[in-house]
Amino acid sequence: MRQELLSLPKTLAEDVARNLVMVANLLDEDPQRAYEYSRIALRLASRVAAVREAAGFAAYAVAKYSEALAEFRAARRMTGSTELWPVMADCERGMGRPERALAMAGEPEVQKLDRAGQVEMRLVAAGARRDMGQADAAVVTLQSSELASNSIQPWTARLRYAYADALLSVGREDEAREWFAKALEADQGGTTDASDRLAELDGVEFTDAFDPGAEPDEQPSAAVQPSVEEPSAPAEPEAVVLEEGAVAEEAGAEEESQAAEESETAEESETAEESETAEKSEAAEESQAAEEVAAVEPAVTEDVAQEEDVAQEAVEPVSTEAPEQDRD
Repeated sequence: MRQELLSLPKTLAEDVARNLVMVANLLDEDPQRAYEYSRIALRLASRVAAVREAAGFAAYAVAKYSEALAEFRAARRMTGSTELWPVMADCERGMGRPERALAMAGEPEVQKLDRAGQVEMRLVAAGARRDMGQADAAVVTLQSSELASNSIQPWTARLRYAYADALLSVGREDEAREWFAKALEADQGGTTDASDRLAELDGVEFTDAFDPGAEPDEQPSAAVQPSVEEPSAPAEPEAVVLEEGAVAEEAGAEEESQAAEESETAEESETAEESETAEKSEAAEESQAAEEVAAVEPAVTEDVAQEEDVAQEAVEPVSTEAPEQDRD
């Protein structure tokens, strides 16, 4: 891969290398993010075989088998290598075409594979047989010198596990248990769940201690019982006290609210009564004033009339005496 990246400009090669490193680091832990980094590398250097291969494995990890197959084919055309032949056949299985995967298992390219590649091709062919409903043929496909060997190789655990699973699918439970045990012996890196399959065959059930939905044992042992009961004893009264306090506070708050509402209602009633009383008082005063005015008006009118008569009488003598003085 280093030689392939040297064909790129330095800055571009560094960017591509960083994305490929992220793909390798995240492929097992976070396949989706690894896939996203592979797409970036692919946009930067699509003509580099290592980039196409990394993009293929990233797509394969997120079950994009059609896309993965296209990338693997491109990488194979660039390099001429057959080492991707088994995973290409497995992509055919993932796309629902087990017959094509089985046909690839009989192609001359398989003979060019190393021993690890041939074992991988055998595993794919057995899976294709089972996909096609040929469980007995899958058992026969896995029987090989690599399976019978006592030496531990990188592929040993997976091969023994696949054989045990195939035996179990045809009802050969005792033999399956034996081969699950052999797979567990060879599985030094924990790549399979052979131990869980063995426990399942033996009728052993495991309970996750950290599972919140798991039910506790009905009768805990003497060693476990004190650690469970002692901390729980003081917790119960405290919870009760807290609940009672909360209830009391809620009741007090309700009473205060009710009292406030009653007080507001009383104030509104008093205000309404005072307003009504004031209106009645104003009406009474206006009525009394009107009566007084009505009573006073005739007297005022009579006085004014009398004053006008007096004034007229006082003026008339003056006007009659004037002519007499002129005659004298």
